[in-house]
Amino acid sequence: MLMKLLQSQVQRLSLHQLQSIEMLQLSTQELDAYIRELSLSNPLVEPDEVTPSSPEGRQEDDLLRKLKWLEDNDYQNRFYQRVDDDELDPLALLPSDGGLEETLFRFLSRQVHQLGLSESMAQIVRYLAACLDDNGYFRIPLEELSQNSSIPVSKLEEGLTILRRLEPAGVGAADLSQCLELQLRRIHETGPALSIVRCYLPLLAKRHYRDIAARLGITQEEVLQAERLIRELEPRPGAVFQQPEQIPYILPDVFVEEDETGRLIARTRRRERPPFRINSYYRQLLSESQDKEVKEYLTDKLRQAEGVLSAIGQRESTLQRCAQVIVDRQAAFFRQGPQALLPLRMSDVAEELELHESTISRTVREKYLQCSKGVFPMSYFFSRAATAGGDAPSFGGTAARALLRRLIDGEDKSKPLSDQKLCELMAQEDCPISRRTVAKYREELNIPSAFARKVR
Repeated sequence: MLMKLLQSQVQRLSLHQLQSIEMLQLSTQELDAYIRELSLSNPLVEPDEVTPSSPEGRQEDDLLRKLKWLEDNDYQNRFYQRVDDDELDPLALLPSDGGLEETLFRFLSRQVHQLGLSESMAQIVRYLAACLDDNGYFRIPLEELSQNSSIPVSKLEEGLTILRRLEPAGVGAADLSQCLELQLRRIHETGPALSIVRCYLPLLAKRHYRDIAARLGITQEEVLQAERLIRELEPRPGAVFQQPEQIPYILPDVFVEEDETGRLIARTRRRERPPFRINSYYRQLLSESQDKEVKEYLTDKLRQAEGVLSAIGQRESTLQRCAQVIVDRQAAFFRQGPQALLPLRMSDVAEELELHESTISRTVREKYLQCSKGVFPMSYFFSRAATAGGDAPSFGGTAARALLRRLIDGEDKSKPLSDQKLCELMAQEDCPISRRTVAKYREELNIPSAFARKVR
């Protein structure tokens, strides 16, 4: 009897853990849909209805007004709603509902807008971005696309090269191997990890470490080190973004505000109240009914509803704690913009919160953060270091490129800055990178050399 009781307790614990994991990785839209479906099968689940006259309703009105202010004063959100006048643009036929949604296409489009490309090339790059699959891969043969669009293959190749230089790293790859290779090249990796993703991914998946080591002429420990690096990469760079055909709009999960002391505070959408109530009528019926079948049925449904509420509460707590760490670590971004974005790994947040890295990954999955700079996927704030030198703070690739762009935009056009001078100026800004890296980032931003930029 005791053994059966212990087994029952372990089973309930496991089910609760699984339920907590399920709730944690749900987006706001997915959670709302889950609760609606649950209410159809569980009479004790009463979705929270907010009326304009209630305190909760007035609170929601205040939130909506705040969101409207953020949207009106945010360049990013205004750009979302920008409409091209060129009727010949093939992207003009794409659906656009406006609002705060962050799709992969819109994320890439904003970057294209900042590159200073010719209008024709910008259209080609956006056209290619629209052809990416949900994972961010480009799988359409260029010859086929050329026939359908009447764009020369050479122009498509040029556009695809530009697309593959954009964030997130790995976007536009033809397959997994190329996706991982693009990410490794972005961080200037030249070790065995690069050779493994090129030629030996199937062997790595089967954990044939000895075979890989023999073929590359390295030790098994070096293979294991390379594997750890590869596992930190994103195999589906486009998957963190919403798919417009599935979700027509975004409800940000986290809002960033300043408190009275000027500290940046992260709060979740559901901080104030749960998404549903336990129906009081059926709760009373459970306590008063003498019918055994009724009591068993309602007891089971009550246990289910309370379990979901507990899991949602844990979800909100974990999300808020994770978001606050991100805000604290990336405080400069929220005050200065993308140029101040610092490298941050999920393992760093996991260590600070004393959670497993997989928990952080589930927490940020399809979650969005609203701040004065716009709406961003929470995964946006995680990146590897682009630079590191002595005691100088590390810069992420996004921040380093933003700094480079700012320096070039502010230069004397009659005496443009050389790559070496840019290297020196970036070092003075606590971003010490090599001249070769400066040249690489400049090319990725489609900025000509100093000689070509000189105004005569």
